[in-house]
Formats: sequence, C-alpha cells, structure tokens
Amino acid sequence: MSINTSFSTANSNFIRNIIIEDRENHPGKEVHTRFPPEPNGYLHIGHAKSICLNFGLAKEFNGLCNLRFDDTNPSKEETEYVDSIKEDVKWLGFDWEDRVYYASDYFEKLYEFALKLIKKGKAFVCDLSAEETRAYRGTLTHPGKNSPFRDRTVEENLALFEEMKEGKYPNGAKVLRAKIDMASPNLNLRDPILYRIMHEEHHRTGDKWCIYPMYDFAHPLSDALENISYSICTMEFEDHRPLYDWLIKELIESKQKPRQYEFARLNLTNTVMSKRVLRQLVETGTVDSWDDPRMPTISGLRRRGYTPEAIRDFCERIGVARANSLVDISMLEHCLREDLNTKAPRVMAVLNPVKVVITNYPEDRVEYLEAENNPEDSQAGTRIVPFAREIYIEREDFMENPPGKFFRLAPDREVRLKHAYIIKCTGLVKGDSGEILEIHCTYDPESKSGGLTSGRKVKGTLHWVSCAHAKDAEIRLYDYLLKGEDLEASTGEDEAKDNDFLSQINPQSKVVLAGCKVEPSITDAKPGMTFQFLRQGYFCADNKDHQADQLVFNRTLGLRDSWAKAGKS
Repeated sequence: MSINTSFSTANSNFIRNIIIEDRENHPGKEVHTRFPPEPNGYLHIGHAKSICLNFGLAKEFNGLCNLRFDDTNPSKEETEYVDSIKEDVKWLGFDWEDRVYYASDYFEKLYEFALKLIKKGKAFVCDLSAEETRAYRGTLTHPGKNSPFRDRTVEENLALFEEMKEGKYPNGAKVLRAKIDMASPNLNLRDPILYRIMHEEHHRTGDKWCIYPMYDFAHPLSDALENISYSICTMEFEDHRPLYDWLIKELIESKQKPRQYEFARLNLTNTVMSKRVLRQLVETGTVDSWDDPRMPTISGLRRRGYTPEAIRDFCERIGVARANSLVDISMLEHCLREDLNTKAPRVMAVLNPVKVVITNYPEDRVEYLEAENNPEDSQAGTRIVPFAREIYIEREDFMENPPGKFFRLAPDREVRLKHAYIIKCTGLVKGDSGEILEIHCTYDPESKSGGLTSGRKVKGTLHWVSCAHAKDAEIRLYDYLLKGEDLEASTGEDEAKDNDFLSQINPQSKVVLAGCKVEPSITDAKPGMTFQFLRQGYFCADNKDHQADQLVFNRTLGLRDSWAKAGKS
C-alpha cells in the first residue's frame, strides 16, 4: 500500500462529481446524507473524514445531513458513546439541527419489514447453530448449501418469528434469514441473517425487545425511512451493497430510493483505527481512557490540543478516493502546526530546570519585561514577564565540556536570554556526586532586548523563567502510540493483524515530567487552551486534570515541521 502524499481539491472528489451529474439528470433531486455511527465506542480520526464528507456535501448542495445511531447491538452499546459522538460532531463544527435519529426508533417498522419478507416467501426462521450456519455457508470458491429449515411454510415462519419476539427461545436458538441464493459468488447474499435473539437490555428501548435486527438489515431500511438519497460509506461495505440493494428493491416502494456509494477509509502511519483494538487498549489499561491524548479518537486529539480547523483542513487535503492508501501522519501534524502557528500564544516553560544565578544583578531587583504574545498575529499584543537575579534554564542548555557547534551556555560563553539580557557563564556549584546545582553568570546591562545596544550578536538564545515567580507544572510528553511508521490501520476484521498492532505499542508513548517551571502569565490558563512553549513545541492545558492550583500541560506536537522538511508538501 502506497503512502498518499498529494493534496486534493473539491473537484477531485468523485462522490461530489457523481452528485453533480446525478442532479443534472434529475433536476431538483435533494442531497440528503447521513452520518450513521454505531454507538459502541468513541469516534476516531477516520470517522472525522466521513463526518466532513457527509455534512460537507449536504452543506455545499443546500441539502440535509442526519446524525443517526445504528444501535442494533445492545451488548456493546452505551449512552456514554452516544453522548461522546454528539460532542465530537459538534466540536468539529457540524450541526444536525433537529435530525438526530436512532435505528431503534424504527424497531417496530423494521419488524414489519421482516414480516413482509416472510409473507413474500423471501425470509425464513432457521434453527442451525452458529457453527452449522458457517459450515453451510460455503467458501469463496465453493457454493453454500441450503439450510434444512429453508422450506418452512410462510405460516410456520410467521408463527416462529412471533415466538422469537415473545421471548420463548434462548439466545442463539433461532435466527431469521433472508432467502436469496446460497450459490451466489457474494457471500453476503447467501441467505444472510436478518434478526437474532438477544436477551439484552437496550440503552433506549430497555427490555421491550429480545430480537434485534442485524446491521445489514437495519441500515439500508433506516436510510430509506429517512429519505436518504446518498448513502456514503467506506470501501469495506462494497461487498454488502448487493444486499443493500436487494432489501431496498424488495421492501421500499417509493420512487426515490437510497443508493450506496463507497470511498476509501482513512489509514494513517503510526496509527491503529480498529475500534475493537481501541476498546482493547482501554479495557486492558494500555491507555488511560478513550480520550487519552495518545489515542486517535477525536476526544483524544481534542484533549491533546488538536483544533477542529486543523482536522477539517486535513480531511479536505487528503481528498476522497476509491483506492485505499496510507497517509503520512506528518501531514495531519502539518495542518495542525499551520493552524496553531497563527493562534497559539508564545510563553516560556522550562521542563528540566537548573538554577542560574546572575551574580552582578541586584538581589532585590525585579524587572518586568515586555514580551510579544505571537509574532504571527498583529492583534495578539504583549505580556509582562518578571526577570530577577535567579532564573531557571533547561539543564540541556548547559554543557561543561561542549562539543563543536554547541551554541548554548558553557563556561566562559555568552548566550542571550529571550526578551532579556546577554549572560556569560563564570562558574558552577556542584553537588557531592558531581551534579550541577547552580550555574553562575554575569549579565551585560546594556544588552537588554529592545535597548540601544541590544543588537550585539551572540549565537544562542535561551528561554528561561524567574525562580521567584515561576509556577510548578506537570508536563506530559506524548509520542506515537505505535512504533512502526509503515504500519497500516486494521479494518477491524483481522484479529491477527490487530494483535500485531498490540505488539507494536511504544513504551515511551507517554512520559510525565514533574517539577517543571512555567512563567506566571499562564497561571490562569483554562483547560483546553493551547500555547507554544518557546523552543519546546505546542502544549495544551489538559481538559480533565488541569486546575488553577495544579497546572497540567500535554505536549500537542513539536515545532519541527517534518512534513515540510521531508519535501513532501
């Protein structure tokens, strides 16, 4: 599978072109789409592509887009997932207005559709076990064989199906199957299961039902009941389209019938997007939660500091195609950097502090220096940063015996402090084991940034914070959850492939740093606010753990634009 590195325009969207041609042939045809998640987990970045496509097409053609929950499997569905999906869609900037629906809204109508199929002789109640059903189904190279229960009479099937509905049979005892063609080359047409018995509490209907429609039965009929004109889904449903069309043909009589179109799902390097694996990561404690900033879930990306603008831009750039491809995750990061560069305030934070004492600076003096908030935003203004005799710098910004081309602080070397003065190292204070406790320096009073003699050149510029004014913070450094760059996201149907992803978990994907020091200007940062820590990267105040008396920041991403540097843009 090749890595997709090209940007797309709206004109290259083949589904958009289909709609244009269709509306030319059928003037006045309404564009009515839907985003139909199953509420059995949190949405991920792949779903964002579908959300942007479905809602975006509806908006472009002055149509409608529904939000529908295909909640046909109560054993895996929860209200928590429904609420999270609604929050994610809204956060991305889309509005379903008053059109939020559930497949469970249609359970009565779906039951009636099933009765209609039985009466037409197109469905039957089957007593085969799950293992027997698989054995009868055949393979890709060998046709299946008819169930011994396939020739039950209409009356018998109606009676048995009613008894299934009344709860007279245990789970797995019987199913309702369509009567199509066991010799079909498409396995989805070999008398697929339409209803199964599940004595489970449903998150909306409670214990009213003990039989539930299969997804492949409920989905196309829900589309039809909502007057959906363009049913857009990912390529793994291409083989299911003949069943979709068969059900619509057999059961829907209206002139405007929904039609299914498939596009390639999103696959990202270093990212797994099998919902089953994501659930496993949460349930095994491999990650902290569905919104863990290492997760590719939309809530995880939001908590990490991603913006809806960057995600929408990314989805537009990667385009919509039929062929599967692997997109470099640095493209997503590139979109985020472009967005944050224009809006994230610049501040100073020291993640691994060591004290610097400026010996010729007055002990009781404090200066309040003016610092720009964002050079990319002329309206961002400035802030005041306190400067005093004792400051913190990054421990990595000092070397006692530096190699060549080390332009930071070292004995008898000068560096500039951002927004402040030039300092020169004059001595060290070490502990008993040889660790550096303090760095002693002198400063040049005439070298203040913005002053008449501030133009004196030195090769290094360091960020810093005043010791007396610095605030303690916990900094969480996040890296890719998967170690392998070229791993492709699983479709969620291959357990062996899923297990391979689990073996590729990066043990350094989360590193927590305590005792970090940040400038006092961000003490009032609200959860979710994003900053650029000078020379460090972009960081976001954690939207769950960050508080006024407990500052917690997540690293969103670094400053280096690997996408542009690799010459891929």
